[in-house]
Amino acid sequence: MQYSRRGTSGPARPRLRRRRLGYAAVAVAGLLILAACSQGASSASGDSKRGGGAASKETSTPSAAVAVSPVVMGKEVIADEPLVVTARGGKLTSVAVATRDGTALEGKVSADGGTWTSTRGTEYGTTYTLKAQLAASDGSKVSRSSSFTTVSKKDIFVGTYNVSQGSTVGVALPVSVVFNKPVRDKAAVERGLSVTASPAVEGSWSWMKDRDGKDRVDYRPQEYWKPGTEVRFGMNLVGVKNGGLVGTQKREVDFTVGKSVTTTVDVVKKTLTLSENSKAVRTIPVSAGKKDFETWNGTMVVLSKVPTIRMNSRTVGIFGPEAYDLGAVKWDVQLTPSGTYTHAAPWNEGKFGKVNGSHGCIGMSTADAKWFFQRVNFGDPVTVVNSKDTVAVNNGYGDWNVDWNTWKKGSALS
Repeated sequence: MQYSRRGTSGPARPRLRRRRLGYAAVAVAGLLILAACSQGASSASGDSKRGGGAASKETSTPSAAVAVSPVVMGKEVIADEPLVVTARGGKLTSVAVATRDGTALEGKVSADGGTWTSTRGTEYGTTYTLKAQLAASDGSKVSRSSSFTTVSKKDIFVGTYNVSQGSTVGVALPVSVVFNKPVRDKAAVERGLSVTASPAVEGSWSWMKDRDGKDRVDYRPQEYWKPGTEVRFGMNLVGVKNGGLVGTQKREVDFTVGKSVTTTVDVVKKTLTLSENSKAVRTIPVSAGKKDFETWNGTMVVLSKVPTIRMNSRTVGIFGPEAYDLGAVKWDVQLTPSGTYTHAAPWNEGKFGKVNGSHGCIGMSTADAKWFFQRVNFGDPVTVVNSKDTVAVNNGYGDWNVDWNTWKKGSALS
């Protein structure tokens, strides 16, 4: 008795770290120029309107100014990122940034006086005041006071992706991005996404609805990644318009494809065969889904591994005579968000290799489950054959069950 394939719950895909980029060097992010002209040894300042700066009276003395970044479309500053203040025509000697209620945003001036960077990200939808002291290139001292506003959460859309910097993944892992708000202009958003690989591959993005109804786009190559492939995922959505929303993310994530570990489960033979680099390593007797609870057919991808988990049928919508609460179940490898796992099933001892008796999971002895658990990793494919009902493309990563021509047609740029 195991997790049902028909459930709607299960441990979510792990949230993975994102790599932040220094926006000061990114032209597309833009700079909000807060200009001021020096006046000999005296100081000059000016007040700006929201999102802009007002220059003081021009003089023959070279001007000095400060700029803040990152900026969306030359107006509002991107929130939840370190703020960078850059000197123009001089060197920063001090910078003070605070909210209207006086809460300071701490930071540090670089050794060369060229920039000041905050030690934490700015808040969403917040107006900040900025006071900077500069040593102008002509030797004069310049003061600059201004204000700027960060973009509001209600005005932006963001994507959560499934790869992390420096990670090693299985050969079947697609790059997947799930958006927190509806994507009205899929073509514009897709243009802001990129995947490059070495060695190069033929690949394509394809749009779908995630299980919770959110817009999602996955990138997969035509065939599994080759072991050792180095992949870079890029996201440049800064300034991308999506209906009345705007993008603010710019990320680059580098990851590597590990060795080829593939698994085939034959529900008729009731066996699980694990292969490494196309060579069968071991075949294990298993018990798959019984009648009316058949294990999904097709290719699934390892989502996570948990040494012990409580399995309760109520979490996947099974009640009545088929209900169960198995308590702590060991050596769990998650294949779908709907609740499909491989795991130890000692209560089914005697059925392995003989009878399919689960509620959709792939059960085996505790020793075999531990062995399998230790040899598969995030992104490895597990293909079930001779069963019923192919796993849906959005139930985890069912991407490989779609033929290549159909997959490419799912791109907004096809």
